[in-house]
Amino acid sequence: MSDWTAFGRVDADGTVYVKTAEGERVVGSWQAGAPEEGLAHFARRFADLVTEVDLTEARLNSGAADAGHSLTTIRRIRAGLAEAHVVGDIDALTARLDKLAGVAEEKAGEARAAREAARGEALARKTALVEEAEKLAAESTGWKTAGDRLKEILDEWKTIRGVDKKADGELWKRFAAARDGFTRRRGAHFASLDSQRKQAQQVKEDLVAEAEKLRDSTDWAATANQLKDLMTQWKAAPRAAKEAEQKLWERFRAAQDAFFTRRSEVFSARDNEQRANLERKQALLAEAEALDVDADPKGAQAKLREIQAQWHEAGRVPREAAAGLERRLRVVDDKVREVMDSAWRRTTKEDNPLLAQMRAQVAEAEERLARAQAAGDNRRIKEAEQALASKRQFLQLAEQAG
Repeated sequence: MSDWTAFGRVDADGTVYVKTAEGERVVGSWQAGAPEEGLAHFARRFADLVTEVDLTEARLNSGAADAGHSLTTIRRIRAGLAEAHVVGDIDALTARLDKLAGVAEEKAGEARAAREAARGEALARKTALVEEAEKLAAESTGWKTAGDRLKEILDEWKTIRGVDKKADGELWKRFAAARDGFTRRRGAHFASLDSQRKQAQQVKEDLVAEAEKLRDSTDWAATANQLKDLMTQWKAAPRAAKEAEQKLWERFRAAQDAFFTRRSEVFSARDNEQRANLERKQALLAEAEALDVDADPKGAQAKLREIQAQWHEAGRVPREAAAGLERRLRVVDDKVREVMDSAWRRTTKEDNPLLAQMRAQVAEAEERLARAQAAGDNRRIKEAEQALASKRQFLQLAEQAG
């Protein structure tokens, strides 16, 4: 304050003057007290102006204030300095305001350019949205997708600001016309679908009826193929009305699920059984492979026959394991046969147990023939003669081979 009061004086009659580069001018009158108090009063007014300028400058530099509004404030204060009822360094404040006005003008110009660019961008965005809407309205047949996109365009449209009223109105008319055109075209399309939907409903009712006939089938492979074919037909058929489509689909799917669930249960039970069979055959195979064929060929042969009988009783195993198991069992069987054949070739006719067995069978056949002849039964005689001839023939062949 003391510095600012140096720029003014109060004369004897109470007139208050401010000192400027152009000279003194009257700014008021002070009659209420000492001259120093008068100067301090008018200096406080000057301080208020300086405070307003400080605040304006700070807001301008920080970007918190609109540059145009700041410029208006600066010009207002600057214009009022020539007649302001204040005491202070008016010349310095004038220079400061002139410099600050230049800064504000520059920032206001930048803001105007940015607004113009934003308006141009907003106009371009809305124009692009209108053109997209017009293309959708004229060409699109993806009704749901296009309808959803038009809603998105409208939502985006509402967020775009800055287009001048006239241009915005013209663009809106084009957008509204495109949206209405799309709505009419879509309505016409769906109206034409009504008859097709009725036909589709009948087709799918027939498919459902076929599927429901097959739900209890136990012809697993053929029925599965038939149901897959029905599914292919279902997918190829047009859609019925939404509610009818859903109900028919639920019936169709239920029929399929019923069949495939039963098939899965049967296959699961079969797989469990085959896995158990597999374990049984693996145990039998381990037993067969453990036979000491060389030490006891006959015992090994007898035991192998028992194993083979149990093997067939064990039932089926999973397909991927069957071939390997059978191949390993044949190896054991081939080994037993080879050892037995070798033993057979080493025996004499008299010691050959097979020949002894065949001679016993011939003797038994001779006894049956004798009994038939004693009974005088021609039918039994004929049958006994045929049986005896056959056994003698086999015995002769065996003895020749030995």
